[in-house]
Amino acid sequence: MSLTSVSPIDGRYKEKTLELSPFVSEFALIRTRVEIETKYLIAVSKLGLLRLGPRERSKIQNLVKGFDLDEAEKVKEIEERVRHDVKAIEIYLRNELKPEVSEMIHFGLTSEDINNIAYRLMLRDGFFVAVLPYLQKLRNELKQLAKKHKNIPILARTHGQPAVPTTLGKEIMVFLTRLSSEIEKIERIRFTGKLNGAVGNYNALHFSYPKVNWLKFSRDFIQSFGFRPNLLTTQVNSNEDIIEFFQNIQRINGILIDLNQDLWRYISDGWLVLNSEKDQVGSSTMPQKINPIDFENSEGNLKMANGIIELFTRELPISRLQRDLSGSTILRNIGGVLAHSLLAYKNTLFGLSKITIDKNQILEDLNSDWSILSEALQTILRIEHVKDSYSKVLELTKGKKLDREDWLNLVEALQISGKNKQKLLNLTPSKYTGLASKLVK
Repeated sequence: MSLTSVSPIDGRYKEKTLELSPFVSEFALIRTRVEIETKYLIAVSKLGLLRLGPRERSKIQNLVKGFDLDEAEKVKEIEERVRHDVKAIEIYLRNELKPEVSEMIHFGLTSEDINNIAYRLMLRDGFFVAVLPYLQKLRNELKQLAKKHKNIPILARTHGQPAVPTTLGKEIMVFLTRLSSEIEKIERIRFTGKLNGAVGNYNALHFSYPKVNWLKFSRDFIQSFGFRPNLLTTQVNSNEDIIEFFQNIQRINGILIDLNQDLWRYISDGWLVLNSEKDQVGSSTMPQKINPIDFENSEGNLKMANGIIELFTRELPISRLQRDLSGSTILRNIGGVLAHSLLAYKNTLFGLSKITIDKNQILEDLNSDWSILSEALQTILRIEHVKDSYSKVLELTKGKKLDREDWLNLVEALQISGKNKQKLLNLTPSKYTGLASKLVK
């Protein structure tokens, strides 16, 4: 960990986000650009516009395989001199390859032809290789918790106030189904790509080689990366696909903020108990404290990620006329979104691994006020055709706290037929959970 880092991602949290480094770091961007440029060179040779012998082709391919930090430093040194990141890639490759080959490097292209593919490759691989596995672990953990606790009755709250009973497993299952739905959506997203020159018209390519079917070439080249060709663009590839991808992550993060806040409240109520690590300190002044820091840290990182996504959503659709660089600067922060999200997913997972259930506290709170059964009472009175049943029960229970004896006396005092009365007398808060357990199954 570097104590001099400006960003906590590269300082305090560096060790926890290392798996992202091969995909979304500055080194990864340079290496990916080299990969695209060399693949373009080979693709052009297949058109017959360039002769590549087996040895030269092998050398080009090995440039990517052997590209390491030392090679990236060479590119950065060139960039310092020419003050253009993609041009630095071209010059680097020119220095590595024969003169008769080097003139076709970056032939007829603009920087955005390389960058639009590079950022999408980085985003796709970074998310699916480094981040998605933790979301899948989180999904599996929620599934196990939902199954394990499907029959544990708890007091549900609406507007923060006691409502009617539910089960802990069913409430966790709600988050699981929401999360699973969004994961399925993000797995189906397919990025676009463009390779069409300075303002999207293939001007230089068509002028130089008018007999080449550049539309087909562009389409095939983009599809070779697993992307969907976007043939109608300005200099920049439209970013709606990237926005859609990040908005999907934003929804996932929103679900997990909701989960973290509910778990935080359950811990506050004593329904969930945090197991403390041996040397962990909860407070600098209060020795007894065990705080839900993992869920709080997760919540903060999710909000950081979503804040950047909001900027993406607002700014990435816009590029003045055919091109300006504001979007490029913003897009360099894709690693930040993935890193903050990854940190959050890890923290929620770690928090879940430290909690146990206090059934006694759950039952004590559940049985503390039997007025939560008033819904059942007014419903039975409707069946009994008692006039204005809701108002009658409202008058008897609103603002009052009932214990078990109060509830039994209330039911006995009402004119209800034997079968329905016995049904209400046998009812307890723990039994009034509807189909919650079945819903989990």
